[in-house]
Amino acid sequence: MTTNNPITTSFAHHSTAMDVIRGVDLVGRRAIVTGGSSGIGVETARALASAGAEVTLAVRNPDAGQQAANDITGTTGNDRVLVAPLDLADQGSVADFVANWDGPLHILVNNAGIMAAPLSRTPQGWEMQFATNHLGHFALATGLRQALAAGDGARIVSVSSAAHLRSPVVFEDIQYDEREYEPWQAYGQSKTANVLFAVEATRRWADDGILTNSLMPGAIRTNLQRYVSEEELARLRAGNAAAWKTVEQGAATSVLVAASPLLDGVGGRYFEDCQQAAPAQPGGRTGVADYALDPEAAERLWQVSTALLKG
Repeated sequence: MTTNNPITTSFAHHSTAMDVIRGVDLVGRRAIVTGGSSGIGVETARALASAGAEVTLAVRNPDAGQQAANDITGTTGNDRVLVAPLDLADQGSVADFVANWDGPLHILVNNAGIMAAPLSRTPQGWEMQFATNHLGHFALATGLRQALAAGDGARIVSVSSAAHLRSPVVFEDIQYDEREYEPWQAYGQSKTANVLFAVEATRRWADDGILTNSLMPGAIRTNLQRYVSEEELARLRAGNAAAWKTVEQGAATSVLVAASPLLDGVGGRYFEDCQQAAPAQPGGRTGVADYALDPEAAERLWQVSTALLKG
């Protein structure tokens, strides 16, 4: 980081991705958006494409990805919207994606994820939310490091959530081998990992010109909630109805972190509603937890993640 001052902007809760990208020129820049075929991923990709970037939608379902790409091209006039298969829960798929990437990369938006899923595991025995939301993106980013370094001022966007306030990374039992599994707690752990990744990636890679920030997009009704019952969604809405956003609003903070000149030279921070978040308060639903920005935990998570991927 080149500055310690909190980042504030003129954008806010109701700002959209197109509001944030207005006036930004991304011609000649290349971006990847994971989970780019639905939800805020589509709107993030659309905004980047509207500014002239070449955008690759990294998706599990290439047919759905192509439909999204066609829609983005139709609304932006940018025909450099590409589709590539990527299953973040499958390390072979991640390796194939990395092997097939050629040339520099300027923006990596780690957007895809699963939320509050029932307990399931990868073939390696990794808990699925941690494996998908963190380890898949960790493998993707580390695999693309040289491409990012060649990007000369590249940015990584680590999409986290206010759910990180539900749990730190429990290093003693990350995979729920011993403790009782709780879907929201496991989701929270994976979202804390997304913040910690931004902290440590910036520390390790800033000298290569690669900066990483994390963010809370907001509460948005998307396919991410496919494991959440309508009753649970109704309860969540009732608890904080004013906080819910459209997908266009939900993508705004991702686009800010990905492309705004306001964040030049800034890394290792957590944003919400297009502002750098304040420290979380006990019992609150906003802000960033101290444990999510802890440099020792960030370094430990990096080491643990590297060891897991090496098998």
